[in-house]
Amino acid sequence: METNQPRGPATAPLLQVDGVTLTFGGVKALSGVGFGVQPGSITAVIGPNGAGKTSLFNTISGFYRPTGGSIRFKGEDITRIPAPRRARMGLGRSFQNIALFRGMTVLDNIKLGRHAHLKANVFDALFYLGRARREEAELRRDIEERIIDFLEIDHIRHAPVSALSYGLQKRVEMARALAMQPEILMLDEPVAGMNREETEDMARFILDVRAEWGVTVLMVEHDMGMVMDLSDHVVVLNFGQVIAQGTPAVVQADPEVNRAYLGSGNVGDLRRKLQAGATSAQGAA
Repeated sequence: METNQPRGPATAPLLQVDGVTLTFGGVKALSGVGFGVQPGSITAVIGPNGAGKTSLFNTISGFYRPTGGSIRFKGEDITRIPAPRRARMGLGRSFQNIALFRGMTVLDNIKLGRHAHLKANVFDALFYLGRARREEAELRRDIEERIIDFLEIDHIRHAPVSALSYGLQKRVEMARALAMQPEILMLDEPVAGMNREETEDMARFILDVRAEWGVTVLMVEHDMGMVMDLSDHVVVLNFGQVIAQGTPAVVQADPEVNRAYLGSGNVGDLRRKLQAGATSAQGAA
């Protein structure tokens, strides 16, 4: 099945990262990083371990403040805007290490994703009055009818997260990010640690959330088969710098990308991984 969809005329990026630099003491985690994310696209950020991928995600979502450069979302400079406000603006994300409340149910974890959009004040919420009650009913209905059904987790909605398999926990993490009503869904290694069946399910959900909900996707991922199969645009980081970007085919053919992986001390050859991914994608066609 062909999943890389052709795009129409170029439009203004929904997200634009320009010259972003991030330092921790004397360590430069990111250096002059720049790329754009087009509306309706799936963009993958790849690179060896320690390349700065999660640091980049944390900077875009507002958990880290860059030392230099700028980040624009829907044309607005959000470089200094705090993380909660970015979430309200439409940047929703999942985490590399699952950040769910393990003692709470699946439904309650997902509901927390909508917290930034709730309008009820503290008094309403404390006594469960008027607006708070209406919002709670609307929130629950939306989550159960849209998100839970969409991700096929109706059978576990009342289960505690601690009782779930790793793959299902990753799906709940994605559900909570979708509850934030994002325009850009940021997924940090969405299939890490999953078996093949779980990976295929997650890939299907990512494609469907773009096709059916119109959500743009930005993901960090090590699974090169998934990158080749899903992505419209790939950004390659190495030592905190962008060393290549373009379509999966362009990145695959870039000698600098191959040299970076071969010389990075990481196990494996990116070219071999990308070719394997291309073979997988062709086999699914």
